[in-house]
Amino acid sequence: QVQLAESGGGSVQTGGSLRLSCAASGHTFRNYAVGWFRQVPGKEREFVAAISWSGGITYYADSVRGRFTISRDNAKNTVSLLMNMLKPEDTAVYYCAATITTIPRAARQYDYWGQGTQVTVSS
Repeated sequence: QVQLAESGGGSVQTGGSLRLSCAASGHTFRNYAVGWFRQVPGKEREFVAAISWSGGITYYADSVRGRFTISRDNAKNTVSLLMNMLKPEDTAVYYCAATITTIPRAARQYDYWGQGTQVTVSS
């Protein structure tokens, strides 16, 4: 069992930066791939980025590649998402999720989810 908790959301202006953190409980967290997703009202949850259990493999959505960076510290049971050059279209609730399988990009393939943190980017 893995429990996840996101933090670091907030309100910024276009071009600003935020760092989201996903803190996990459970000593086996290092065995899990972790993904970040985002969701706006009325739309499906959208893949943002994912990282392998070792941190050696990362994937990004085209819309964030080059602006966002996902990383993890297994010693601290945390995964971070550094978001630079934020745009109004990045406004959403951001969720982290974990799965024991390989690094999926589909939300349905993740087993554990946090409660989400709101990110608002104003123009």
